[in-house]
Amino acid sequence: MASSYPSLTRALAEALVDVLRFVDGSEDEQMDQDDAVRVMEGVAHGVSALTGGQRQELVGLVGEMAAAETDPDRREFLLGFPEGFGLIDGGC
Repeated sequence: MASSYPSLTRALAEALVDVLRFVDGSEDEQMDQDDAVRVMEGVAHGVSALTGGQRQELVGLVGEMAAAETDPDRREFLLGFPEGFGLIDGGC
């Protein structure tokens, strides 16, 4: 079976975004909100440990994903992902 992703990195980025989008949008009945916060903070901590080049790569992948996304809600999540997870500084 052929992969629909050009690389393992892209496949993992897609999976990460989908999981985080689910966690972010989950209701109390779907997921304990304390657990949801721990997951989101854990990912933010993990990406904070990436090198500058790795961060740039992930930001680029997420940007490509957003540009190709046809679902407006997922596109909005993708566009906010780099700043929301500390990959870029949002500035003031």
